[in-house]
Amino acid sequence: MKATQTMNAHKEIPGNPSTAKSSQLKLNDRSNGKPLRVLSDADWNFWISNGYVIIKNAVPKDQVKKLADYLWAYEDKDPLDMDSWYKKPNAEMEMKELNNTGMVEIYNHQYLWDNRQYPKVHQAFADVWGTEKLWVTIDRANLNFPLRPGFEYKGFIHWDYDPETKPQNVQGVLALADQTDENMGGFQCIPELYRTYDTWKLTQPGDRDHYKPDTTGFDLIKVKMEAGDLLIFNSLLPHGIRPNISGNKVRIAQYIAMMPAQEDNEELRQWRINSWQSRDAMQGYAFPGDPLEREKKNPVAKLSPLGEKLLGLKKW
Repeated sequence: MKATQTMNAHKEIPGNPSTAKSSQLKLNDRSNGKPLRVLSDADWNFWISNGYVIIKNAVPKDQVKKLADYLWAYEDKDPLDMDSWYKKPNAEMEMKELNNTGMVEIYNHQYLWDNRQYPKVHQAFADVWGTEKLWVTIDRANLNFPLRPGFEYKGFIHWDYDPETKPQNVQGVLALADQTDENMGGFQCIPELYRTYDTWKLTQPGDRDHYKPDTTGFDLIKVKMEAGDLLIFNSLLPHGIRPNISGNKVRIAQYIAMMPAQEDNEELRQWRINSWQSRDAMQGYAFPGDPLEREKKNPVAKLSPLGEKLLGLKKW
């Protein structure tokens, strides 16, 4: 079985197919009385109120720079030659709003795994879940280039999972370079809609799109991050990518999230292990795959004892 052919494949929704759409374990409400590992009390209160939180310096800056530099080479683009930034992508997205947003179809390189298995990243997700027994998503990276004539896309706000199903899920993004200029693209969200969803939906038409809300009247929060910062957000938070209108700056990021390990789901566990070993690019509604199969030229990533558990190679 190829790593891209799994019963868990998200063929019609955006979410990442390397973990379940929702966890049977509920997100941490701190009723277990356990102390937080990484988040402060102020972080926790912000997380509960806004649906997202930023963990500063989750990964050392020199470590994330290794991946940032490698992404340029992987994409055969030169950070000093803007014309090279706008080469035609290798594959088109079925999820059209992601076209030209700079998704990099790389999933299992050593540098990606180094960041996934960095202990502070795991501890941050353990705080929001209330358990350390987690699996990490096998997700990709992003080089988000400035708009220019002939290379356009619109910013968007969406949910990856239907909020009506009340998914127990989180998502995340690691900044590989500073994103302190709000004009250079990056993460945007609407915490107010996260807080008021249950009353807001009563004002909406019955045939509304459950993945793309009408954002009329809401303020979009443009989140700024520095290299090495990790942003974790609740999947109930409406979010998206804002257009890069900086003219000359590139947003560089890696998508990382964790969910409670599903060690009894042997098919999914084997799928994850095969994905790591075979270095197949993800395929799904938001994942076009890589017809060039570039990752197969790289060795299988080495995992730490923590990384082996986060993949599912070893049990917790």
